[in-house]
Order: sequence, then C-alpha cells, then structure tokens
Amino acid sequence: MTDQALLTGSLGVVAGVLLALILIGVVRLARGSRDLGGEAERATSRTLHLAGLAAAELRAAHGPDLVRAARHVRTLLGVQAVAFVTAEGAVVFDGSISGLDASALRVAARVRETDRRQVFPRRRGTDTVHEAVGAPVTVDGEYRGALIAFAENVRSPLVRATGEVADWCAAQIALTELEASRASLAEAELRALRAQISPHFIYNSLAAIASFITTDPERARTLVLDFADFTRYSFRQKGEFTTLAQELGSIRNYLELERARFGDRLEVRLRIAPETLSTVIPFLSVQPLVENAVRHGLEPTASGGLIVIAAEDEGTHTEISVEDDGVGMDPALVQDALAGPVQTTHIGLRNVDTRLRRLYGAEGGLVIDTNLGAGTMVRMRVPKSQPMHEADAP
Repeated sequence: MTDQALLTGSLGVVAGVLLALILIGVVRLARGSRDLGGEAERATSRTLHLAGLAAAELRAAHGPDLVRAARHVRTLLGVQAVAFVTAEGAVVFDGSISGLDASALRVAARVRETDRRQVFPRRRGTDTVHEAVGAPVTVDGEYRGALIAFAENVRSPLVRATGEVADWCAAQIALTELEASRASLAEAELRALRAQISPHFIYNSLAAIASFITTDPERARTLVLDFADFTRYSFRQKGEFTTLAQELGSIRNYLELERARFGDRLEVRLRIAPETLSTVIPFLSVQPLVENAVRHGLEPTASGGLIVIAAEDEGTHTEISVEDDGVGMDPALVQDALAGPVQTTHIGLRNVDTRLRRLYGAEGGLVIDTNLGAGTMVRMRVPKSQPMHEADAP
C-alpha cells in the first residue's frame, strides 16, 4: 500500500470519528431542546474546538503530549477524570478524583487482554463513588495503550463515546507517524539522488578545471565557482521543495562543467516562459533529467548533441520538459526501470518519477517519449498552486 493510500485511509478514519464526536457533542449538550439553532451550533463548535486542541497535543512535533491531551479529552467527554495508560504501563491522569492510578492500571490490563472496550461498574461493599470505561488505542493492529474515563455513572452513550475518542486518538497518532515516515522517505530519496552524483563526473569536472589553469586561468576560476555552486545546491540539507528558477541555476552550473569537457559537441537551448520561474517543484527533480540526457543520451555518441530544456505555462500547471537528440532508449526497458526494483541504470528517472507520483498522484509521474536512435523527451507537470509546499531559500 502506498503512502498516499495510507494517508487517504487515515484521513477517512479521522473524518468518520470526528463526525461521531460532533454528533455525540450535539446530542449531549443540546439534549432536551427541540430548537436546532444556537445551542446545537455552539455544541458543534465547542466539540470541534476541543477536538482540535487535543489533536494538536497528540500530534506534537516531539511526541504526543498526553498530559495536555487528557485535559481536553476529559472536557470533551464531560467526565470527572480521564487517564491514558501507555503500552509500557505509564499512567497520565487528568481530573478531580485522586488515587485512581491503581484503578487505571487494572482497567488497562483488562482492555489489553481483551482488545475491546471494558466497563467497570461500582463494586459492591466498597465506598467507591466512580465507575470506569476503558477502550484500546490501537494503531495498525498494535496496542499503544488505553483511554479510560471515570464517572459517577457509566451509561451506554459514554461507553460509545469513549470508544470513538480512543479510535480518534489512534488515528491522530497514526497520521503523525505517517508524516514522520513520509519525511524520512523523502530524505532517503534525496540521499539516493545525491549518491548518484557520479565520481566519474566529479573527476572529469576537476580534470577539465585543471586543464584550463595554465591556458585560461579566468575560465578555470569560473568553473571552480560553478563546481562549488553545483555541489552546494545538490547537497543542501534543508527543504524538500525549491523553485524552477533555483533548480535551473544549478542546472546551468552543471552544464557549464559538462561543456568544459564536451566543448562544441554539447549544445543547450532554453525555452522557459518567464511566468513559470516561480513554480514550486520538488528539490532535485529537473536536474536528474538533464544529467540523464547528458550521460545516457549524448555521452555515448562521438558527436555529442543538443539538449532542450523547456517550461510552459498550462493554466493550472507548469509543464517542464528535457529533450535530447542522443541515442535514445528502449521504451520497454524504460517502463521496467520505472516500475521495477531500484537499479543502477536510470535510478535518477525512477527516483524522480516515484517522488512525483507520491506528491501529485498516479497521474503526476514522468512521461517519457523515446526509442532507440530517436532521442528522448522527458516531461513532468507540476501544479502551480501548492499551498502545503513551500520552497526553501537557496
């Protein structure tokens, strides 16, 4: 299952549970009133507000803040006390009743044993004035703890509400872990792309620079600066996104270094619509396409060739293409490289295609037109509006 499918499923769970919470809040706070006006609206607003506060604590950047979350969940459920008991047996408590740690652990043990909601009524022959209901917090089938609500009287609406809130808490934790996993995956993909900066390319670049030191010192100095800027951009440590303008700047440095080696055999043309330069794109998404054109399209030929880099405004999207008139590729092998396991050949294309599909859906991947002896054109379409994605400063 892909990250996108997991995220879609998790969001569906959150939406369903949040709807149930709203209904519970409306029924509880607007009970007895036939007027569905102001009181019901206030109940809905209050429920959403509390759910939002609890979600922020459950999805804190440095791990769930269960102490603050318990406070909001207790208010949401309208009970005397709430406890979170973690899978390791730690008890986080909020409420007006003291000395409930032992009771919370007993309820949590039963919940974990049965993996279902458990109700603990008032025990006969004791002066206990509270009852309890516990529900498991389970993420992807793994028990993460229990949510326990304490009240003077536990009735069926509270039992249902506690189960729904526990499921909602689990969904929040799952989303947090999915986001962390997505961030780790993105970083791993960028590391893989950086690893593809060929030692052969670095050696050739330094050799080309060295060849100009005595014959054309100014050209050698310029190439050193190009090499420094190229490596600085490629190995920057922050940001999953950049702008087309920033990426083109790095591509210019790369091509200047390759021109030092190819000479007149490498011709480059740019067809960039000015309005597309501010388009936000995934970091290192166009540069690997240009490197692929040079290494696999033109380098195998003695005569070199032409690379055309284009960007066109298509209304809601920007279409970016990289075309070369080199040796081309077998279309079947290209599809195998994109769909199959990671390979040493064309890993840059596969990496970019995977990232685009993860970000923009199944239809957002690369489009590759090629054939043996016919050159290659690689196209990508990026939405112009990406409110959740921001380019980092170079």
